[in-house]
Formats: sequence, structure tokens, C-alpha cells
Amino acid sequence: MELLDWFVMLSTLFGIVIYGVVKTRKNENIHSYFLGGKSMGWAAIGLSVMATQASAITFISTPGQAYESGMGFVQNYFGLPLALIIVAAVFIPIYYKLKVYTAYQYLEQRFDLRTRLLAAFLFLIQRGLAAGITIYAPAIILSAALGWDLTYTILFVGILVIIYTVSGGTKAVSLTQKWQMMIIMMGMFIAFFVILNKIPDDISFIDSLSIAGSMGKLEIVNFSFDPSVRYTFWTGITGGLFLALSYFGTDQSQVQRYLGGKSVKESRLGLMFNALLKVPMQFFILLCGLMVFVFFQFQEHPVLFDQASVDSVNKTEYADEFNALNNQHLTQFKKKRLAIQQFNKATEGSEKAQLKEELLRLEGESKVIRNKAKDVVKTALPGNNAKDSDYVFLSFILNYLPTGLVGLLLAVIISAAMSSTAGELNALGSTTLIDFYQRLYKKKGSDKHYVIASKAITALWGVIAIIFALFANMVENLIEAVNILGSLFYGTILGIFMVAFFLKRVGAKSIFISAIISEIIVISIYVFFGDIIAYLWLNIIGCLLVMALASSLALFGNKPLVSPKVH
Repeated sequence: MELLDWFVMLSTLFGIVIYGVVKTRKNENIHSYFLGGKSMGWAAIGLSVMATQASAITFISTPGQAYESGMGFVQNYFGLPLALIIVAAVFIPIYYKLKVYTAYQYLEQRFDLRTRLLAAFLFLIQRGLAAGITIYAPAIILSAALGWDLTYTILFVGILVIIYTVSGGTKAVSLTQKWQMMIIMMGMFIAFFVILNKIPDDISFIDSLSIAGSMGKLEIVNFSFDPSVRYTFWTGITGGLFLALSYFGTDQSQVQRYLGGKSVKESRLGLMFNALLKVPMQFFILLCGLMVFVFFQFQEHPVLFDQASVDSVNKTEYADEFNALNNQHLTQFKKKRLAIQQFNKATEGSEKAQLKEELLRLEGESKVIRNKAKDVVKTALPGNNAKDSDYVFLSFILNYLPTGLVGLLLAVIISAAMSSTAGELNALGSTTLIDFYQRLYKKKGSDKHYVIASKAITALWGVIAIIFALFANMVENLIEAVNILGSLFYGTILGIFMVAFFLKRVGAKSIFISAIISEIIVISIYVFFGDIIAYLWLNIIGCLLVMALASSLALFGNKPLVSPKVH
């Protein structure tokens, strides 16, 4: 990187950290530390909610997802707007009425302590793992861009985000996320127009879409009923709905964002802000990836974008095999580029259709070569899963953006990681302190004691997340990994809350047993039938299993348990 890129990147990152620390250094009680003194307006809540979800994974892995598989991933978010409306109508008023710090406090009032701790425990497992992945994502950027060892970059990003999360609590997270989200979207819009400018002059934006569509990348909506197809309209509007409902309604990393609102109205407006903008934002990020795909149909590139892995393979006995595949790829690339140029110039419908078939065939052959290259990397470098799609957008940033913009885009992606990870660590800390430490160990401590304890616990979760990040190289695609991880637990957690809200005759023992059985079944389905059942369906299966089992067990005489107050 050039000196200007270093300046832009570091000044942006450290500016955000210093701003968060200075603006929130006077948190003196647990109310201000975890709920920000309930002073956040709808705009800050909306941007904070969006930034917590839109991690670096979103801006690294989503464009790579579009490069590999096209625009179909956007269907994953079709159920999100409806989920946010339900959360705003049902969940928010209950949380505000009970004046809780965490979503799980409500479960003790409705059921018992065991159910509260079970739901909180499931959250801590999946969110703790996810925090590790969100730290790992920007670490691979710094590792590739700066030539640093991946371990050191993980430590750098992790420590940076721990500093202002621990020092300022929820308000620091929300205030910094507001600016981070603005920087992120500004950077992505700039990147999009730079990509369009890099595509050959005789290829318009409409031509680019036509080329991508001819190669099978523009199928936005798939109405297939095949349960093994991961992204369809039906998985998005149902499985995506349940995933989003659990994430925004029961995941403390999101609940804590809107619990800091001035009122129910402000929190609801913040969620409606996301309901309107989240799907368009994801569509736009995928579109950036699609344009990168079109760009690389004209710009010669290696068979794999993960240059560090390629360099390592070239030092092994598999170098000749890999280079042979790279040569095949380059030959295939030239054939495909020529066919694309002919397709773009063709005017007759029959000729277009014939060339489209040719492009689909050539693209299929290119994928076969690419997959063979990944297999060679896995064989040559045991433990390396060749997550090449996560390096596509990064490769474009580092090699084709002008000086200054490289630093800005790196700052954008690292900022996204910091904002998302900060929200997760803040939620992990609050859940551990409120639902376990305060409830089980020290029920009557001073505000000063709880603030100090919460900072220590948050820092500890930061260390745990860093440790998880060191093992994140075992997953293939980061954006899918986070959604899969959530789908393993979110269905069960959502089922517990749905029973609490709507099935008033179900008691504590019924829900506790049902939740444990359902979680075991969901994990078993993924382990043994993951290839034939798309992971988004796990959210529905888990939720409905909990509700059905709890209702059945309640028929045997379990009475609902309602405590007089939240602890």
C-alpha cells in the first residue's frame, strides 16, 4: 500500500476508537453502561442495529458470494422486513414494560430460572463463536494487504475493538456505529462506481447485467421447492423470517441496541429504518460483487484469488499440478472473453441464445477448473479450505483501486468488523453479567462493582473471540458460516420466546425439556442431513419443534410458572 492509503486507513480507524472512548468515558452505573442511559434516538438505533448485523463478513464475503453464485443470496433476507415489524409490534413493548437489561430476564418471569439460563447459554455459545468469525474476516484483509502474519492481524483487530467496547459500553458502541455505517456506505458507493469505470468502455451497465445474466448470475428469485437448494424465495420468506425474528427479537446483540432507545416509539422507528433499507443494502452489495465478476471476465486473473495460499502451494510438490490448472484457466478465460465479446455484439435473438448456451458451458468448465485448483490447495496445505470467494473483492480493492481509495475501502471493511464485533462483545458481557454473575453470584452489588465486573467480563469475551478467530480458517465461506451457526441455535431460542408470548398454558418443565430435545434434533439434522436440507429450514424446524413438544408435554399436567418480578 502507498503512504496515503496507510494514512487514510489508520486515521479512520483510530479516530473512531478515540471518539468512542472520549464521548462515553463517564459511564458510572450499569444503566448507562448497558443501556446508554436510554438516550438514543431512532436514527442512532437504526444505524446501530444495521451496523451490528453488517459486519466485515458482509463486505468481504457477500461480493464473493455473488461472484461465485450470483444474486440469489439476497433471497436470504426476504423475510427480514416482516420479522422486524413483528419484533416492533410484539417484542419491544414487552421488554420496555418489564424494564429488562437482557431479553432472557423475561423468561424467568414467564417460566423459571433454568429456562432463562438455558436460553442465555445458547445465545452465549453461538454469539461467542460468531464474534470470532467477525474478527477473523478483517484479519485476512490486513494479512493479505500488509503481508502480516494472520495471527498478529487477528490480535490487532481484536484488541482495537476491545478498547472502546470495554471503556464505553453500549453508548460507545452505538455512537461509533453511527459514524462507521456512514463511512461504510460511502466507501461502498465509491467502490461501485470505480468498478463500473474499470469495465471496458464499450460495455455499458445494462450490457454488464446482460453478460452476468447469460452466465447464470442474475437469478434473483428462485421458486424451487427442492429442500436441498439453499437460497429460494420459500427459504427466504419462511426460514429467513424465522432467522431474522430470532436474531432481532431474542439475540442480545440486537436487543441491546434498541433497549437503549428513548422510548418504544424511537426503538420501533429504528427497526422500521432497517426494515426499509436492509434488503436494498444487501442487494447493492451483491450487485458490487456481480460487477466485479463482470470486470474479471475482461481482466486476466489467476485461477484463485487467495495469493498467500497460491504462494504456499508453489513451494510444495503440488506446484506443477496447480500451475497446470492455472494455465488451463487462462486458456479458458480467453475463450470465454471472446465469447462474451461476440455475445455483446450479437443482435439476432437466435445468435444471442446460441452464444448464451456457449457462455453457460464455458462458465461451467471454468468452475470445474477452479474447484480442482481448490482441491489441490486443500491437499497441499492440510487445514486450508481454500475460502477463495472471500478474497475476490479484496483482490479487486488491492490491485485495481486508485491510491487513497484502497486505504478507505480497507478502513470501511475493518470498521464494519469493529462495529459488529463491538455490538457482540457488549451483548456477551451484559448477558453474562446480568443473567449469570448478578443473578447467581452477587445479587446486591454497587453500581461501581457491576461496571467494573462488566468491563472485565466484556474483555474476557474479547479474548475468547480472538481465540475462536484463530480457528475460523476451518470454514469455507464466512457469510454462510455465520448464518449456519445462527440457524443451529436461533430456532430453539425463538421457540422458547414464542411459547412464552403465545402459549400461556405451557409451564416451565415442559419448555425446558422441549428446548433441550429440539436443540439436539436440530444439530443432528444438520450433521446427518445437511446436504439435503438447506440450513435456513433449521430455524423453522427448531422453533416449531419447541412449540409442538412444549404443547404436547403441557397436556400431561405442567402448569405455567409466572414469577412476580424480573430479577
